[in-house]
Amino acid sequence: MDAIDTIINDAGKFLSGNTTYSHYKQQWQFLFESYIGGEEYKQAGHLTRYVNESAGEYAARLESTPLQNHCHSVISVYNGFLFRQNPTRTYGTIENLPELEDFLYDADMDGRSFNAFMKDVATYASIFGHSWVIVAKPNIGANTRGEEMEAGVRPYVSMLSPLVVLDWSWKRNANGRYTLDYFKYIEDVNGQITTAKEWTPEFIRTVVIDEDEGVVREQFVEPNGLGKIPAVIAYNQRSIIRGIGISDIADIASAQKYVYNALSEIEQSIRLDSHPSLVKTPETNAGVGAGAIIHMPDNMDPGLKPYVLDFEGASVSTILQAIEQTNDAIDKMANTGAVRATVSRTMSGVAMETEFQLLNSRLSEKGDALELAEEQIWKLWAEYMNTTWEGTIEYPDSFNLRDNRNDLELYMRAAEAPIQSDTFRKELHKQIAKTIIKDDEMMDAIVGEVDSSEQFQPHIMYSPAGTPELALTQQDHERLSAQGYTHEQATQQ
Repeated sequence: MDAIDTIINDAGKFLSGNTTYSHYKQQWQFLFESYIGGEEYKQAGHLTRYVNESAGEYAARLESTPLQNHCHSVISVYNGFLFRQNPTRTYGTIENLPELEDFLYDADMDGRSFNAFMKDVATYASIFGHSWVIVAKPNIGANTRGEEMEAGVRPYVSMLSPLVVLDWSWKRNANGRYTLDYFKYIEDVNGQITTAKEWTPEFIRTVVIDEDEGVVREQFVEPNGLGKIPAVIAYNQRSIIRGIGISDIADIASAQKYVYNALSEIEQSIRLDSHPSLVKTPETNAGVGAGAIIHMPDNMDPGLKPYVLDFEGASVSTILQAIEQTNDAIDKMANTGAVRATVSRTMSGVAMETEFQLLNSRLSEKGDALELAEEQIWKLWAEYMNTTWEGTIEYPDSFNLRDNRNDLELYMRAAEAPIQSDTFRKELHKQIAKTIIKDDEMMDAIVGEVDSSEQFQPHIMYSPAGTPELALTQQDHERLSAQGYTHEQATQQ
């Protein structure tokens, strides 16, 4: 029997993943919880439970332990630089299509612009190592493009995290190119009802499953008019396994978990130091709080007298030092030591410049990966519109990661150097202006003024005694300051 005519009866088997999915699912779940934080992180049990700790005591400790979410912070830094400027796109033959403007405004039929959609793709790729994008176009049985336009039918995109992509496989064509020949994912979860989709080059199957009862409620199959599976994988970094990427936070998440548990130990240490345990017999009546009175039986054995159990665990300062070292390690792993606020004040200029270069290299690689994924998305989009993609996509390749404050201080010190060179002075003034002025048109005007300006020549006048003196007007003062001269330097001319 042909696969297109196969009836799905085993709901549990249909919702199961392949061996690769089963192997990585737990790790992906941990990475997602580490990024999302909040209640999901608390309930996931990442806080180590003590031996013989009751459920109530563990719940209280969960509520009192804060989470320093480094995973979210690091990915936000990456995306902040990557999407500080929108990518530059040329659309080629599809530029004049009316569907294009609508797609750029609402790419996923859920209100997200295409730029916002690609930012989410980059975020999920950073978390899991890769993310998936499905490019689809509804089949309403229209005979002409005019009927599709009247019904508002056009290609749209859907983003899938690796946690919902259950099964996939590639085949190698005769020309050596790998293409997807099977793809299955969970499209929607609504209470106990789960909708899953299965794609092959020949057909698309939609299955609606009641997970509580474990039965298939509905299923229908439609032909795949595109003749291929319109799924694009957006890698963060490629691994040695096809279809699996390398996460930005794989190691950072473990360090974050360590800090999370260390913060709980601090809270426990403070409690035990402030409220030591009182050891007593059941017959002894003891109050609590400062100045509490303890009543002991008259015939009590002296060896059974109540006593305070001293806490001899790690000091709070020792734990804080360990947390600080772990935070430094996180910044080194992420190459964000020069841009995360508290660290930048303690790093030397050379160390900051090196860190900037490493971060710039990482961001450039991420931009290249997004360019490749977006190009594949646009090729599928154009194919749905019966045309060919001939456009270009350009993400930023270099990022302004320099410390402007340090640069400006360096330039100002350089301006005091006794270098009698008009070329040096002009170039220095250009660099100072570039550090401060962000408007391109204004910067061009300033550069032109600097290039056309003449070197300052002080006005020589004579005193009543007949000796030459330097007479500076207000205009002279302004020109003098603009050219980097001090009053003493001008007098020596």
